[in-house]
Amino acid sequence: MSGFDIQRRPLKSGSTVLLFVLAFVLSGHCCPDKCVCSSQTVKCPNQGLDAVPNSIPAKTKILFLTGNNISNISRASFPTRLELLTDLYLSGNNMKHVEAMVFDNLPNLSRLDLSNNSFLTFDENAFPQDNNLQFLNLSRSFLNHSFVDVVLEFLHSANLLHLTTLDLSNNDLVILPDGIFSSLSNLTSLSLQNSSLISVQNVTLKSPQLRDLDLRNNSLRTLDSSTLVELSVKPDLQLQLSGNPWRCNCIIDEMLMWLKNSTQVTDKQDLTCAEPESLRHQPLLQVELSQLKCSSDMERVLETSYVFLGLVLALIGVIFLLVLYLNRKGIKRWMYNIRDACRDHMEGYHYRYEINSDPRLANLSINSDV
Repeated sequence: MSGFDIQRRPLKSGSTVLLFVLAFVLSGHCCPDKCVCSSQTVKCPNQGLDAVPNSIPAKTKILFLTGNNISNISRASFPTRLELLTDLYLSGNNMKHVEAMVFDNLPNLSRLDLSNNSFLTFDENAFPQDNNLQFLNLSRSFLNHSFVDVVLEFLHSANLLHLTTLDLSNNDLVILPDGIFSSLSNLTSLSLQNSSLISVQNVTLKSPQLRDLDLRNNSLRTLDSSTLVELSVKPDLQLQLSGNPWRCNCIIDEMLMWLKNSTQVTDKQDLTCAEPESLRHQPLLQVELSQLKCSSDMERVLETSYVFLGLVLALIGVIFLLVLYLNRKGIKRWMYNIRDACRDHMEGYHYRYEINSDPRLANLSINSDV
């Protein structure tokens, strides 16, 4: 063996170690399959992915995984710690389950978009206790109203102390669970647009820092007195209320006076009456208190009462006819007996009449009595 060969072996071993080190270093910078990487952004939209890609670069700050088929995310979805990741977009994945500790390896996550999904479960321990989440988008994310309470429970228990913006728009909420936002102490902006809400309970306004509340395109017909009082003590709170079917009758008088004197409703020029017919499409700001009547409501109540009374009478009639039908033989026998009794009685009257009208028969009748 020559001295040259002896010198080449250490060189070859050193090269192998260098390659391993280089591969290890590059593993934190390589772009996942079906993704496009640029600077600190990784984009993997609409690629038919059914799981979060492996080997996401450690320097990633923004990650797009929109429009795929990732139905479930768990702690295994992010196995390595991504210290720099701040923005995560997972909208449009038809996602149904968010498991516990899924975001534990994303300590600086501040913006999370989970819109356009179909959640059935959302674990309250999905976020770490020391999370830094500030923006959460859950627009159009609930399968149906039956799962709203189950999914939204995590808002109350997830310790989202830094959350400032929450989007719950385009969900079939109808009525929000009590105290659902009470733990979000830093919430400043809340969107409940197009969520089929029929009332705004005081618990909705309990967040002390709330400054922007979007209630457009719901099913609100009026704001009750307690809600108006709550709004009055929050002068910095700005509301959007257009697109609701306001009922312009005597019940809305307090809200109408509050609306004309308040500067909190940014779109109050766009609020219009939905009923009664005489005020439909008329701006609320142009409605006078003298126009607010409840007569149409009373008439509607009377009409409903008449309909109900008619149904009751019809039911009684049906029951009566049914009883007659079931006892038809006995009733028929009873009618025959009455007929025979009447006939005998009438024949007796007829016989007496003939006797009284004929003197000869009268004398014969007297003699026979004797």
